[in-house]
Amino acid sequence: MRTLLHMPFDPPSRMVRLVLAEKGLAARLVESPPWKDDPSLAAANPARSIPVLLDAPPTGGEIAVSPALAIAEYLEEAYPVSPLLPATSAGRAEVRRLVWWFEMKFEREVNAVLSRQRIDARLAGRLQYDRAAWLAGCEAMRWHLDYVSWLLENRAWLVGEKMTLADLAAAAHLSVNDYIGAVPWAEFPLVKDWYQSIKCRPAFRPLLAERVEGLPAPSHYADLDF
Repeated sequence: MRTLLHMPFDPPSRMVRLVLAEKGLAARLVESPPWKDDPSLAAANPARSIPVLLDAPPTGGEIAVSPALAIAEYLEEAYPVSPLLPATSAGRAEVRRLVWWFEMKFEREVNAVLSRQRIDARLAGRLQYDRAAWLAGCEAMRWHLDYVSWLLENRAWLVGEKMTLADLAAAAHLSVNDYIGAVPWAEFPLVKDWYQSIKCRPAFRPLLAERVEGLPAPSHYADLDF
């Protein structure tokens, strides 16, 4: 049985869980807070970051894979069923560009001052709230959503006519911010429709059932027809 070291509201962890579910691959989920001194996390990944996938691939042996994009690409190669990367090199390059966009740029400009300030800080027992940073994060969120809207004006999905890893990455990052009510869906109807189509997939439902103690989700969060 493969194991995923993760945190429920960590966007890269959510992306990997979506990839596993879309491919029909079961995994034991083990919460591994990076802010705790967890020997098992350090042994699996000396960088002490999540997610980390522990797997026994079809070729034999046991491996530990991280970070999230490496896990996703590993799963694509080891388990090619239900592929999430396009067949063309240009398409794969575009997927990787957009995954990087959310894993790095969106993480730095939005998550760091919105979802991680509200969710991760609470889970770690810290109180963090910087109003100026929060407002800057909300403005950055709108800029990113405007860019996603532009992508969707001429594409059914972020990279073309089929759902790819880029869609799962973007939806994973948006979902944790949606939990704290930080996504202005009404201002971006194209993005809302796209997100709803992913949110309705069976792979997404376990994510929508998770909660942070003491931090309730908005009423629309788990609503598939929001």
